[in-house]
Amino acid sequence: MTGVAEAGANGTRVAGTVERLRRYPVKGLLGEELDRAEVTGRGLAGDRERALLDLATGRVASAKRPRLWAGLLGYTARTTTDGRVAVSGPDGRGADERELSEALGREVALIDERPPGATVERAVPEEVLARGSAAETDFTVNELGRAAPDGGFFDFAPLHLITTSTLRATGSEAERYRPNLVIRTEGEGYVENAWVGRELAIGPTLRLRVIAPTPRCAVPTLRHGPLPRRPEALRIPAERNRVVPLDGMPALPCAGVYARVVVPGVIRTGDRITMD
Repeated sequence: MTGVAEAGANGTRVAGTVERLRRYPVKGLLGEELDRAEVTGRGLAGDRERALLDLATGRVASAKRPRLWAGLLGYTARTTTDGRVAVSGPDGRGADERELSEALGREVALIDERPPGATVERAVPEEVLARGSAAETDFTVNELGRAAPDGGFFDFAPLHLITTSTLRATGSEAERYRPNLVIRTEGEGYVENAWVGRELAIGPTLRLRVIAPTPRCAVPTLRHGPLPRRPEALRIPAERNRVVPLDGMPALPCAGVYARVVVPGVIRTGDRITMD
């Protein structure tokens, strides 16, 4: 389970091919499919540049606390041709802050700057598996984007990658894990676990460094637009792929990996990915 398919030039190895590109203009909402994207030090251009702020608590709305925010995943954000962000509801019609507040039962505001000390709440995986969307929050993620540059609303790092090998292993759709890149791979199992610490070359200039496995939470189990609830999207990694994401953390159910940008560039679907 190396996650490497074939030899490339200059001692590199082919890791896979970019099968899909996904962008999420508003954190927590459904996103949009791309064929091409600019990638800067802060990730895909336009990704997670906005979020919904719970005006009662000052916390960023996130379906990681499903009892309050599972309804976020019924709404879709897309970037218009003039660079604005448009939000639409389950019926496809546009939705503004007032409509979102009414539907979610909390007064929210769409923001594009991270407030000082912004936090998100998260239910631990075992609580989610036991109680589903009724799981209470057991801890708070104190700061967004610990490994991301300033700006944006990232949980940890500016890019999230997942392989088709991992999707086959979990039996779940990519949309449930909210990746930026879906990478077509030939290996079996959670092949990207072996990529941590390695550098990936994509296209003529883009270079990424894989920095950690991605711990999973309640979000993959929830309804995503037309996709029904699927507890197995968390249960299967919990049973088969518990790894330690970072030193000092316990083994957690993981699927996919986080990456940071070493050299910016352009990425397109179909691009071959090689590994140092």
